[in-house]
Amino acid sequence: MNPTLLILAAGLGSRYGGLKQLEQIGPSGETLMDYSIFDAKRAGFGKVVFVIRKSFEQDFKNLILPKYSKFIEVEYVFQELDMLPEGYSVPKDRAKPWGTGHAVLVAQEKVKTPFAVINSDDFYGKDSFQAIASFLNALDAGIQNKYCLLAYKLKNTLSEDGTVSRGLCYLDKNDYLINIEEHTKIYRENNSIISLGKDNKKFDLSENAPVSMNLMGFTPSVFSYFKYYFNEFIENNKNDLKAEMYLPEVVSKIIKSGSAKVQILPSNEKWFGVTYKEDKEIVVQNINEMISKGIYPKKLW
Repeated sequence: MNPTLLILAAGLGSRYGGLKQLEQIGPSGETLMDYSIFDAKRAGFGKVVFVIRKSFEQDFKNLILPKYSKFIEVEYVFQELDMLPEGYSVPKDRAKPWGTGHAVLVAQEKVKTPFAVINSDDFYGKDSFQAIASFLNALDAGIQNKYCLLAYKLKNTLSEDGTVSRGLCYLDKNDYLINIEEHTKIYRENNSIISLGKDNKKFDLSENAPVSMNLMGFTPSVFSYFKYYFNEFIENNKNDLKAEMYLPEVVSKIIKSGSAKVQILPSNEKWFGVTYKEDKEIVVQNINEMISKGIYPKKLW
């Protein structure tokens, strides 16, 4: 069976056209999400599952679903605050979602094949989707606990207009993931790449350090781990109004428990996204350059 693409899009809202995920950056009005789905389809993905909010359902069905459903199977699931383990309730005044780890978990009923996870507002590149599709398609049916992560070179993931958050990947000698370490303030300073830590302490990072951009590949076996760790997370954070369970944190816990292995797939692609409003012009330039090289047509759909 062809792999599934799971798109974390609960950040999309009813103000269609006003969010960075839906910024038109292609010559025919394409969004970054359009390019991801286009790349996934030509890499061999057979289905797309969106994680959205219920309040956005009608806009999604009217404005987004028709665009893709002619070309690839599309389904969607909801991520809501009240999707909690039995016996728990939403804390009073809680407004924040439960995080990207929870977003993956709620898709369990719609994802029955090996699958890749992406953010809705990032550009990952043609070769990255081909690499992860090849990995997922090559998995033996009996192997359920071998996953993968596309690792980009840090220098290829920075913004020229401010700091970014990145998950630094630590590998063993066989290119399997050991841990993901989150750095929340990374930026260029002269010829160096700096991570600003606690008390504004500066750390130099290698420009070729492998980082995660949330492009990961799993088999459906991973949902049992996400369920276990979400139950644990809720128990530990049931009264916290801001705590979120992030995808990289769950992956790190799975690895450290010895339950599964995560193979690193190195990428030379240049990641980009609209982290800051000033990034849009650079993104448009990059897309136009790839169109001129024949990587993408002027009109995707």
